[in-house]
Amino acid sequence: MKKVLSQIRANRIWLFMVLPGLLWFLVFSYLPMFGTIIAFKDYKIDGKGFLSSIMSSDWVGLENFKFLFQTNDAFIITRNTVLYNLVFIIVGLFLGVALAIVFNSLLNKRGAKIYQTGMLFPHFLSWVVVSYFLFSFLSEDSGLVNNILVAFGQDPISWYNDPKYWPFILIMMNVWKGLGYGSIVYLAAIAGIDRTYYEAAMIDGAGKWQQIRHVTIPALTPLMVILTILNVGKIFNSDFGLFYQLPRNSGPLYPVTDVIDTYVYRGLTSLGDMSMSAAAGFYQSIVGFILVLLTNYIVKKINPEYGLF
Repeated sequence: MKKVLSQIRANRIWLFMVLPGLLWFLVFSYLPMFGTIIAFKDYKIDGKGFLSSIMSSDWVGLENFKFLFQTNDAFIITRNTVLYNLVFIIVGLFLGVALAIVFNSLLNKRGAKIYQTGMLFPHFLSWVVVSYFLFSFLSEDSGLVNNILVAFGQDPISWYNDPKYWPFILIMMNVWKGLGYGSIVYLAAIAGIDRTYYEAAMIDGAGKWQQIRHVTIPALTPLMVILTILNVGKIFNSDFGLFYQLPRNSGPLYPVTDVIDTYVYRGLTSLGDMSMSAAAGFYQSIVGFILVLLTNYIVKKINPEYGLF
């Protein structure tokens, strides 16, 4: 005990630095876990407070989870959630690394800073703002795209009633908004690579592409694997703003834009069923946790050095 106390005193400065982050996780991540019990109850508000409402609500076991699996839309929302996130992970990984390499290769560093700022700016726009920008392009009556089509003698397209265009629109908008921010961590990792590796490669006659292939990519591989494992854990969670705000909650687009989060939100707003919403959130978290463990296990089997833990 004395040894532990002495170590705490010796490292108190570092512990104080960690304290704000620890408190944040306790308040916003660990304490709310108690509310997960709502997923297994028929939650009713009794007017005496949150805790009293939980205790007085009837226990229903796994009944709330049936909402996601006993409906005709269960396959559609699960398929959309998984496939979109898989595409986002793959496209974000390759384009994020490519953009970071391009920025690092620019000789005009001042210009590179300007380009980075321009690519980063969309990240700070809310999806509500982005949805209005997109509507100004895709509006059937006065949208810029339809005006151009009409000017060339083509018929205008009813973008918000035709599902076939939206997988490409959603992927493109997700890349546009998140690519700059996603490339920052790779750019920082490239900046941390020992320059002597590049100098040695140049002495051996390696060109720019060979330096990227044999120095930059291998150095980035552990980081790429770790971030991919973490993203796989979120594969059942969707960016609500992307899938709800951009299509403007248009019914005809549900087959290609509806995901678990938007489906549960509409169910919550129309039915007011908090237990169902909690069950969906719990289900997504459990599946995400299992996927992280499974992906990490597979990665460690391939190369133990690249595992997250």
